[in-house]
Amino acid sequence: MSAPHGGYGQYPPPQPGEQFTHPDQGYADPTAAPPPATGAQHAAEHGKKKKRTYAAGAFEVGMGGNAVLGGQAPAGGQFGAPAPVYGGYPQPDVQPAGYAAQPQQPYGMAQPAPAPAVGGYQAPEPYYPTAGAPPAAGGVAGLTSGMSAMHLGPGAQQQLPPQARAAPLNQLYPTDLLNQPFNVSELDLPPPPIILPPNSSVTPSPDANCQPKYVRSTLNAVPTTHSLLKKSKLPFALIIQPYAALHDLDDPVPIVQDQVISRCRRCRSYINPFVTFLDHGHRWRCNMCNLTNDVPQAFDWDAAAQKTVDRWQRHELNHAVVEFVAPQEYMVRPPQPLVYLFLFDVSYAAVSTGLLATSARTILDSLNRIPNADRRTRLGFIAVDSSLHYFSVPKDTDENGETSMLVVSDLDEPFLPVPQELLVPLTECRNSIESFLTKLPEMFANNQNNGSCMGSALRAGHKLISPLGGKLVVLSASLPNVGYGKLDMREDKKLLGTSKESGLLQTASGFYKSFAVECSKNQVSIDMFLFSSQYQDVASLSNLPRYTGGQTWFYPGWNAGRPEDAIKFASEFSDYLSSEIGLEAVLRVRATTGLRMSTFYGNFFNRSSDLCAFPAFPRDQCYVVEVAIDENLTKNVVCLQTAVLLTTCNGERRIRVLTLALPTTTNLADVYASADQCAVTTYYSHKAVERALSHGLESARDMLQSKITELLQTFRKELAGGSMGGGLQFPANLRGLPALFLGLIKHVGLRKSAQIPSDLRSAALCLLSTLPLPLLMQYIYPRLYSLHDMPDNAGVPDPETSQIVLPPPLNLSSERFVPYGLYLIDDGQTQFLWVGRDAVPQLLIDVFGVTDRAQLRVGKGSVPELDNDFNERVRAVIQKSRDHKSRGVGSIVVPHLYIVREDGEPSLKLWAQTLLVEDRADQGMSYQQWMGSLREKVSL
Repeated sequence: MSAPHGGYGQYPPPQPGEQFTHPDQGYADPTAAPPPATGAQHAAEHGKKKKRTYAAGAFEVGMGGNAVLGGQAPAGGQFGAPAPVYGGYPQPDVQPAGYAAQPQQPYGMAQPAPAPAVGGYQAPEPYYPTAGAPPAAGGVAGLTSGMSAMHLGPGAQQQLPPQARAAPLNQLYPTDLLNQPFNVSELDLPPPPIILPPNSSVTPSPDANCQPKYVRSTLNAVPTTHSLLKKSKLPFALIIQPYAALHDLDDPVPIVQDQVISRCRRCRSYINPFVTFLDHGHRWRCNMCNLTNDVPQAFDWDAAAQKTVDRWQRHELNHAVVEFVAPQEYMVRPPQPLVYLFLFDVSYAAVSTGLLATSARTILDSLNRIPNADRRTRLGFIAVDSSLHYFSVPKDTDENGETSMLVVSDLDEPFLPVPQELLVPLTECRNSIESFLTKLPEMFANNQNNGSCMGSALRAGHKLISPLGGKLVVLSASLPNVGYGKLDMREDKKLLGTSKESGLLQTASGFYKSFAVECSKNQVSIDMFLFSSQYQDVASLSNLPRYTGGQTWFYPGWNAGRPEDAIKFASEFSDYLSSEIGLEAVLRVRATTGLRMSTFYGNFFNRSSDLCAFPAFPRDQCYVVEVAIDENLTKNVVCLQTAVLLTTCNGERRIRVLTLALPTTTNLADVYASADQCAVTTYYSHKAVERALSHGLESARDMLQSKITELLQTFRKELAGGSMGGGLQFPANLRGLPALFLGLIKHVGLRKSAQIPSDLRSAALCLLSTLPLPLLMQYIYPRLYSLHDMPDNAGVPDPETSQIVLPPPLNLSSERFVPYGLYLIDDGQTQFLWVGRDAVPQLLIDVFGVTDRAQLRVGKGSVPELDNDFNERVRAVIQKSRDHKSRGVGSIVVPHLYIVREDGEPSLKLWAQTLLVEDRADQGMSYQQWMGSLREKVSL
């Protein structure tokens, strides 16, 4: 395959009569024009360094060049090529932040003049072009003058006529999917802007509306009627992730400390930036149900300082995301301490793989990281084989005390010996806990027992901590085969890939769901860390986290003898223990009259029609709530408010409130132009998992194909005039939807294959229904980076942000590969470093420290630290790609890195190739075949 000009490693092969040298020394093309530079400033700096040629085409470390996507310029590609027509208009050089390219104006920012359309959206006008500043003084007089200046009278928002909008809603830009193909960079664009009428909020705060990292709507313009929503065939749902980081310090939100919480008397919504003040500021009208409420007397008073405060500075009127410190009436009982009860598998499988030793060591090393600011955190330990082993840990003040073990073999009704000594305060028993964790692996070092009564252990653990609530942390390398919840080896390779395979994805025992529901009622959450190298029935065990607000982590074939395995688990488990979880949590979503929350997806228990219960509230999961339109919407703006009530790790009751305001429309074109392709995909990912578990994998795949076909047909019929003109019309802002749906259909959790173990599928389905949106998009459509020819400024810190710059991502097709290339494929859970079959010795020396591909250690591993610039940049890109925090999401996952030789281990190569969504593989069609199939269906 020929490579285009530009960058090192991108010269064309020699033509007849052209001078060339041996491939190991690179081609020499005396007629080639120098490639245009990218990152001019960096190029100038790096240009002073001695260049090094790698290649089957003369290419130099650090040359940069125009970063053509992967060695072959894609049709209409945006890097190093003329700007393509994007959605029916010339596209500016859009490049999401963090990638190597020319700097761009941040998309969606208010401009003094109308901004050019970007990414298929029309940039909005500023929200407040003429609003007066809020009053500096407090009191009713200042409040009244401020309201007058800002036009905040009775019904100001509700009675605004449509023509009073600051700007029209997002403009629809049809695009031809066949001639203007999807580019992966578009997945990093922000969702279509939410364009509200002027002065929709009570203050001109830029934070008045909810940021998409917390709540995203599938539609950023809401149909006013159920019939219009139905006609669009688009889903209306919210993607909710109330916390964007594992720790508060990484994502601080404003906190209302004075315990003055103003709520609507009827619908119980919290006061927010979109209410309307009446009667000289003494009353406020609810933006959800229109009821008029009294403003609390203390709303404008600082009790601590004993003085009047400026109402307009209150957090809840300026910030869509705010947290209230809850008073006594928000507590059913006093805040409980944080409780972790560890259930260790001590069977032969767990001991021989090093799981017990690694788990104990990680907890020991992480004791300082476990949240314990209020010094009330309690820990407990139970060891499990075919019997239960309880450990009574003494307080540090007991000089003669030693941890004692009591073995219980009666699994039907196990009793709790000395319960008060089984859950011990971390602060008061720190030394004893350290001593116990140090000795624990030795206690079972010679254990030959293959039994696992984990079901009975879970019942005992529940009985132990249910008075307080807390977390059961299961660390298991075995299939539960004794006692309650006993499971059988039901994996049958003959069933894989058949219609009967779906039975393997459903729970084999009713115990796991019924027990999980019982745990939820008693505020007990369960997290599963599963390590078996043989069948473990993840499908059954994952029910425990699913209904208790927990998570399932799966480590297939894990063995501590491999440093990569031990380091990955230890790192993830330590971060897990340090996460600031919430306890005894409930989540409810309220909305403007006419809207109703109809269906909820995620790991929790639906306690009532609209209340989701979480014994523990994690920070690394998202939730999907489908919204129904029950009555015609008469307002220009509707609001949806998510509230999470929980107890923090430090024993404080808090309410996090997230308010999202969306414009309404009677126009189908507005609905399509404002649809968020990533949010739509997240909704259908959850729907597909539900369908797979209830009706089977084939039904889930068929549902996805029929939905994307239905959307294309609807757009053609209603908005494209019924004709396709030889192409396949769809809005520019939804251009990635067919590729994302294909990624879902070909995903390891859903694709048709007779080679995927059911445990692997079940673990994948858990992730498809819990991952935060940015990580889910990468899991469905992984990232591909070309490293051998990455631009000059890739792999080095950005001068302004100090963040490592990533190369431009490439579409997932082998057509992007050249045989001498080096590529990184990353789905957020696993990374593959692909070494081409013609990679030259200098590349191998610089990156891996070997001269021959045969010396390259393939499989699970890492890139060695070598003393050269290119090695440092490659390692920096790999590390940055796995840095979830920089994307505004909390995750403990540290992806494994697999080194893959194109001419190496076939099974490893095949695994990496399954991530190339646009290729044909394993009974799955290519992207071109997929688009052809969709076009045929749409034209019927």
